[in-house]
Amino acid sequence: MTDRTAKIERNTAETQIAVDLNLDGTGEYDLSAGNGMFEHLLAQLSRHGLIDLTVRATGDTEVGWHHLVEDTGIAIGRALKDAVGDGRGITRMGHSYVPLDETLAFTAVDFSGRGYAVIDADIGDSDLGGLPGDLVRHFLESMAREGSFNLHVRLISGRNNHHKAEAIFKSLARSIRTAMEPDPRRGRQVPSTKGTISE
Repeated sequence: MTDRTAKIERNTAETQIAVDLNLDGTGEYDLSAGNGMFEHLLAQLSRHGLIDLTVRATGDTEVGWHHLVEDTGIAIGRALKDAVGDGRGITRMGHSYVPLDETLAFTAVDFSGRGYAVIDADIGDSDLGGLPGDLVRHFLESMAREGSFNLHVRLISGRNNHHKAEAIFKSLARSIRTAMEPDPRRGRQVPSTKGTISE
């Protein structure tokens, strides 16, 4: 397996985002995004996906969190895509159920080279540290699109918004971890009858 790391910098008039990612890490993270809840969710991706993740995100948060969250999703998605490369030897698909108290979340991913997201999750704004609940959906959509992977999220049960968001991110982390695992029977083959997942 080749080195599966990526560094992305994305600077616009609205935000300045830097992401450093290692798919074969141990779940270490160093996060600075200005919102504690957003950083908490990103920490779940790292710790439960065993992805080393550094994020530095600043921007025009005086107009709200939309630009910063969206652009961070774009940058992390692009870093994932770069780190996956041509996908030789990976399992490619993964899914996970994760409970958190009254909440149960399900996610499925396919690193197919086609970015698409279906998010079936109603998350309100309370108990999210000022992070609007709909930005959880928007972050996931942005990350899947720019990461060129298919993402399905279904919130099966839940009442507390914090629990809902956290369970989804933990589930996503586990799904990505499964999809990125080397398949020993595949060797160096690309996991597609097309012969590519990067076009």
